[in-house]
This record gives sequence, C-alpha cells and structure tokens, in this order.
Amino acid sequence: MPDAVVIGAGPNGLVAANLLADAGWSVEVLEAQQDPGGAVRHDRGVDPDFVSDLFSSFYPLAAASPVLAGLDLEREGLAWSHAPKVLAHPLRDGRCAVLSRDLDETAASLEAFAPGDGAAWMELREVWEALRPDIIDALFTPFPPLRAGARLALRLRAAGGLRLARTMVLPVRRLGEEEFRGEGGRLLLAGNALHADLSPESAGSGGFGWLMSMLGQTYGFPVPAGGSGALTGALVRRLERRGGTLRCGEPVTKVVVRGGRAVGVRTESGDEVPARRAVLADVSAPNLFGSLVAERHLPGRLLGDLQRFQWDFATFKVDWALSGPVPWDCGEAAQAGTVHLAEGVDGLTRFAAQIAMGRVPDQPFALFGQMTTTDPSRSPQGTESAWAYTHVPHRVRGDAGGDGLSGAWDTREQELMADRLEVQVERYARGFRSLIRARRILAPPTLESMDANLYGGAINGGTTAMHQQLVFRPSPGTGRPETPVPGLYLASASAHPGGGVHGAPGANAARAALRGQHLGALAHLQNRLTHRDRKGRRVRQERRT
Repeated sequence: MPDAVVIGAGPNGLVAANLLADAGWSVEVLEAQQDPGGAVRHDRGVDPDFVSDLFSSFYPLAAASPVLAGLDLEREGLAWSHAPKVLAHPLRDGRCAVLSRDLDETAASLEAFAPGDGAAWMELREVWEALRPDIIDALFTPFPPLRAGARLALRLRAAGGLRLARTMVLPVRRLGEEEFRGEGGRLLLAGNALHADLSPESAGSGGFGWLMSMLGQTYGFPVPAGGSGALTGALVRRLERRGGTLRCGEPVTKVVVRGGRAVGVRTESGDEVPARRAVLADVSAPNLFGSLVAERHLPGRLLGDLQRFQWDFATFKVDWALSGPVPWDCGEAAQAGTVHLAEGVDGLTRFAAQIAMGRVPDQPFALFGQMTTTDPSRSPQGTESAWAYTHVPHRVRGDAGGDGLSGAWDTREQELMADRLEVQVERYARGFRSLIRARRILAPPTLESMDANLYGGAINGGTTAMHQQLVFRPSPGTGRPETPVPGLYLASASAHPGGGVHGAPGANAARAALRGQHLGALAHLQNRLTHRDRKGRRVRQERRT
C-alpha cells in the first residue's frame, strides 16, 4: 500500500510526487494517457524530422519557479534553450516592439516608438527588481502567503504603497497609456496579458501583463532542449530514482472515501488502489468535485459554487513543419522565440470582444512559436518547427469571419479555422504559406481528448480573472489545496496560483499532505497522552479512596 496516490502525471502531479518521495513517502502516480506529462509533451507527429510540442512550449514561470529550482532537474539531464530575442510584436507598417533579456535592447526598441519610452520601461523594471523576491515567493506558496505577503507589503509601502497597488489592478490598456507615449510598450504589456484570458479592459490585466513582461525581461521565455517532454522526462526519472511508481494508461474513475476520509482510488479497470496517508489530484476542480468524489461527501455550498466555475478561453492550435525560416516583413521578428500577431491594442480589444460575444474572431490574435529559432535541435538546419494558437469561444454563437463556423469543429471547420490562422500570419509574413511542408490541427475537442484537464481547450485550469484567483480559486473561501474530504488534496492548476508550468499547485498540495500527516500524528499523540493522564488520575484517586 503506497503512502500516497497521485491522480495525473502532469507537471503538478509529478512535482507533488517528487516532494512526497523526498519526504520518505512511497508514492504511486496514475495517469490516464499512455504517456506522462499532461500538457508538457512533444512528438514528431507533424513530420518525422521535426519535433513539435503538443501543448505548452515556452516556460518563463518554470525558469522563475523556486519549486522547480529546488528539484535540481538539470541533474536529470534537463537543459534550457533560448531564442536570441524573447518576444516580438510586429505591426503591418513595419514597426516592431521587441522584448530582449538585454534591458538596453528592449529599451532601445521602445524608444524607437516614442522618446522617453525606453526610460519608462526601465522604471517599470526597477519596480520589478525591488519587489521580485517577494513577488516570486508569494506567487509560489500557499494562499495566504503570510511571510512573503508581509515582506511584500513593506516593500510596496516603500515603493509607493497604494499608488503602486493601483497600478497593478489597472486594465492593461490604461496601464500602457499611463506609462508609455508610443505603442511599443503598450503592445508588450497587452500582448503578454492576453497569454491569459484577460482583455485589455479587464481589471488586473495590467498587473498580469507587467508580470509576464518582467519575467521575460529577467528570465526569458526558455524551452527544454529537445522538446517540452524533456521537462517531463526529468521529473519522471527523478521520481523513479527515489522509489516512486508511475502507471500510465490507468484512468481514475473514483476517489474512494471511507469513514469520511479519502483512502484510495478506483481505476477504470475496476482496480482499487489504496493510499495509506493521502490522495492528491492533479485534475480540474470540476472533474474532482463533480465526478471523482461522490456528492454525498461534499458540502452543498461547494457544489453550488462549482456551478459558477469559469473556464478560460477555448484554444485552437496549429503545428507546422516549414521548409525555411518565416519570412517576416519586419526582420526583427526573425530572432524572437515568441511572436504576437495583432494590429495594435485595438486589435487585441476587438479580438477579446468577439470572443466575449460568442463569435469566432475574423482576425485571430495569434501567439506564434518559432521553435527551431529557440532550439536548433527541433528541425533540420534551414527549416523551422513552428506553431500558433489562438482563442475561440467555448459556446460559439456566430462567426465574425463569415465562414459559418459553429463550434462543431468537424474536419471542415478545423480546416477553415487553420486557414484563417495562416492568413493572419501571412499578413505579417508574406510568403509564409508557401513554406508549409505539413501541418497538424489541434481543435478544442482534440486538446481535451489528449488531456482531460484541458476542458474545451482551456489551458489555464480556469479563468485568470480576479474573481477566480487567490481566495476565490477554485471557489470562494478556498485558495488552498485542502479539500472538504480529509486526506484529499487538489494539486492542479485549478488551485492557487493557477495555470502555467511552475509546479506550485503540486508543491502546495504535497506540503499540505505532509503537514496534515504531521498534525494528525500530533493529535493522536496528544489523545494518547490525555488518555494515559486520565487513567493515571483515576488510579491515584482509587488509591486515596
């Protein structure tokens, strides 16, 4: 009987398993898919000569994560690779905003849009450097982050207090207008904000865009050399060296609860896998509480709250094998690992508004990844392994592009949407489509079929909007990995701090399980001592009598 069973071998599940194994627990990880990794996997499915990341690719949060740093995965063979430039946002008039790990290069790019904007970026970066240690600490620890939060509050007060706090909750459109005279800095902030499901007018999108921009400035947007699955491979090797067990192709259908406590799981094949101490679930909150745990074990208020759980945008992705480098009209984009494609902040607002109205965007905002530029091992010299993804509504009520897309995502609709995404790339890189050797389409239902946590193609485990973050994640009054069922812990991106590959939800769940076992042992010892004391008092009383 293992001490712990972990449901799901995504990055959070594997991080949790590693930390429990480090503490001396025996751990068994059960993964529904035939391969581990969740949304951190790669293959050669587009072209045998090309490595393609199936889901996630660039990992600034992983580079910044103290959780992953503590696992020392480089000892397991993990190596990181960087593109010459972090990110580019070209415009059709030939201008291009560039984010580089070299601060002077970023500042010079923005200065070309408007005098003084380079200095404005440097000022934002100075604020980041003053707050960075405590922001990182607060971001990757359980909510509420008491120690880090206290230190951060002191630093915030020294850095401007409420004025700085106001800046962080601004919509990113407003933040860009306040900080920059030209469009370059505004583009970097707003494009990074839309890595999540935040429109330029959403409260808090400014803080998120600033955070992602500063992570890129400091750590870059690195990729695992050889493919995203190299990160998964390192986590699996580390776990197995510490005695952990991984079983793939084992979907879990039920969390077994007896005596009011989680005591194991049941698999699709009917096997019951017991857990002596804890069950940790790297699955979405709606799946855990709406399917795996029987309703009778859960409070009605939680079930009601989960009816209001909001997913982030659905995702549509295309992978390409290209016979040559992307022919960007703006040459500066050629050196960037990530390229944002939208015509200004207004284009981003238009895109987000169409999704909000349930309409498939006619000019989709595309996040474009140049993987061979970032990691030369991804394809033969002189070629490019590339991808782009965009967002679409979960419930399609119309098609702004006039092709009659309904959200059925059958073969016809997939091909039309992939063509639309390629046309968007072609607007900024004339001749792009002539380089395509092969392409693969990953529509929202396809993404979900390959990883059940990606419900409808949602990639962040739930919206990043303020009403479902911190103490509201995954429902009001939670914000921690503990669940209403003792011995059961939520270890997925549905828990604080949310999406991204950084391991924090898994680490928080593992530490909660260890703490719960420790507290349980103390309570048991206290009960035994109390019992002995009472018995001793009774004996002494009898002797006196």
